[in-house]
Amino acid sequence: MKIALIDDEQIYLDEMERICRDFGEKNGLKVGIFTFQSAESFLGTLGSNIYSVVFMDVYMSGMNGVRAAQRLREYDRNCLLIFLTTSGEHMSEAFSCHAFEYIQKPFTRQRVTDVLSDALKIIPVQTKYVDLYCERKNVRVTLDEIVSVVTDAHYISIETSDGKQLRCRMTTAQFMQRADDPRFIPVNKGITVNADHIVGFENSCCLTDNGTQYPIRVRDRLKIEQAVRNYNFDKIRSCQRYGG
Repeated sequence: MKIALIDDEQIYLDEMERICRDFGEKNGLKVGIFTFQSAESFLGTLGSNIYSVVFMDVYMSGMNGVRAAQRLREYDRNCLLIFLTTSGEHMSEAFSCHAFEYIQKPFTRQRVTDVLSDALKIIPVQTKYVDLYCERKNVRVTLDEIVSVVTDAHYISIETSDGKQLRCRMTTAQFMQRADDPRFIPVNKGITVNADHIVGFENSCCLTDNGTQYPIRVRDRLKIEQAVRNYNFDKIRSCQRYGG
């Protein structure tokens, strides 16, 4: 578990770090803790780090925590974001950043430990992701949220489960090499679909759980359907074997 602590008051950083380290030791976790006294210094690490949990102070000198969280979400939409605050004044704005929880200052050890315990229940053991360069910025996207990859001239268009479209200058072959994951199945020329999002086939289309339909190669329909069944069978067998 990689934890980022962002607070411009050293006393809170030190106490949070002690609590997080003790929590890791008690639960047999390898915990990496990264402390920052400004939002700017934290944001500067997003190109080289991905965090499981981010504790973000709302009121800081320089960039405040809500603005920093908005910037964080442009890059990483999946980490668990927990706000630290002395007031509930900006909570509606804060939760628009998809915050997991918020902790009122001054906090107690028990309150922080309870939130970490809740976080531990839902953090995936391993989340696979790809780093993409889209619209002049780096974006980290988990494979779980990618519905499809469609070739568009010298670009690919990636549709995510929340309906967003990411346009990247790369080929489908380059994407497949980076992802290196069997869930991505070609269904037509220039169209690759995540099998985890396929809900069925109808006529000459592949149906996905977000309502999008993708045309398939009619002559290869049986092979495509079999590839999806094979993937799902292998996934179930793997879950049974490893308790996933």
